[in-house]
Amino acid sequence: MALIGSQVLPFTAQAFHNGEFITVSEENLKGKWSVVVFYPADFTFVCPTELEDMQNEYAALKEMGAEVYSVSTDTHFTHKAWHDHSEAIGKIEYIMIGDPSQKISRNFDVLNEESGLADRGTFIIDPDGVIQTVEINAGGIGRDASQVVSKLKAAQYVRNNPGEVCPAKWKEGGETLKPSLDLVGKI
Repeated sequence: MALIGSQVLPFTAQAFHNGEFITVSEENLKGKWSVVVFYPADFTFVCPTELEDMQNEYAALKEMGAEVYSVSTDTHFTHKAWHDHSEAIGKIEYIMIGDPSQKISRNFDVLNEESGLADRGTFIIDPDGVIQTVEINAGGIGRDASQVVSKLKAAQYVRNNPGEVCPAKWKEGGETLKPSLDLVGKI
């Protein structure tokens, strides 16, 4: 299934956020930019390093008008226990969604059916609920949240500047391209 350009599929789930349990659905991913970060499991090894790194970029992402959602196939109860007992996870201020039914992981095509765990998937979703970027890594490869910030800036720029595209290694304020017949074969 091609996910780029597709609408987020319906789901409802319980989450842990700011010391409370809340209900989250695909509707929460609309009306603003969203970053959805799937990871295999709580109380593991690479996962807390990634989630702490995402927390370190959370203020920048919020400033850009984005909300962050982490998702694993654990329950929201397990997220709370991990938050209460891990120094790294205890710092997290963004929403931690439980997906024990595996529906959200299946919707985003990151469920490893053999293990029942989510792969490391990162999705940037626009305010219309449409998936704009997808990154999926093998279990042993941690992600760099600063790259999510860069990708979100590019996605926002392209949305706000129809007809322009961001080339490789584009940084905010850098040159963009305007695809046209004049550029064919000249790049």
